[in-house]
Amino acid sequence: MWAQRTIHLAARPRGFHLVTAEVLEALPELGEVSVGLLHLLIQHTSASLALNENASPEVRHDFEAWFDRAVPEGADYWTHTLEGDDDMPAHIKAALLGPSLALPIGDGRLALGAWQGIYLCEHRDDGASRSLVATVWGEG
Repeated sequence: MWAQRTIHLAARPRGFHLVTAEVLEALPELGEVSVGLLHLLIQHTSASLALNENASPEVRHDFEAWFDRAVPEGADYWTHTLEGDDDMPAHIKAALLGPSLALPIGDGRLALGAWQGIYLCEHRDDGASRSLVATVWGEG
């Protein structure tokens, strides 16, 4: 079985946002897959995807604090500045985290750990709506 669709996520401010429920809601065919994979690709260069802690909001806050310190805005070495102080740092953060996730499917659901969730990592101050290409493949 193969299925592919685009999932549109609403605009969010800068930060690390749990979107697991939105992804699952958009993919009812996961329930038909006994073993397979879900591949997610974000179609943007200033946002990324990650898999991490899904319980404590402090974890998402700490991710944001670390990335803002590691990749600062307004640094004098940025040359791509036309789109604002947050743009080039957003591209670097997105490159560090990556644009995609490959997640196992087992018995009709994502085979994630008890404390794992899918993050939309928005690296712009005023993020736009974001699109994910979701590809499901597996056996029923």
